[in-house]
Amino acid sequence: MSKINDFLNAAGVFFLATVDGDQPKIRPLGLHLEMDGKELFGIGDFKNVYRQMVKNPKVEIVASKPDGHWMRYTGTAVFEQDEKYANAALEAMPHLKSIYNEQTGNKMMMFHLENATCVDIAVMGDGESLI
Repeated sequence: MSKINDFLNAAGVFFLATVDGDQPKIRPLGLHLEMDGKELFGIGDFKNVYRQMVKNPKVEIVASKPDGHWMRYTGTAVFEQDEKYANAALEAMPHLKSIYNEQTGNKMMMFHLENATCVDIAVMGDGESLI
């Protein structure tokens, strides 16, 4: 997972693709962390993206680095049940605590990908597996 985490750190912003019915939906994200051997991502339980992923957990994450390499990370999203992951994410990005807290009722839903492939692709080259 370290190669994926390193790539996402270098990219900064990355994009999560889901499906809403028969329409693809893509949005930028920035929250990720590596913990317990998993690359974890977070979304809000009150957002459409969460409902889309519950209905169809097959997703893809794409990121690109300034050097022209881009990454395609494809798999099935599995939501974590242990709140330690959401707590770690909120500690890593404390500004999100104003959105995700008991007063708002919003919950950070952390997930990782299973049955996944991840490829680092040069602009003009073959891909290299990161898993």
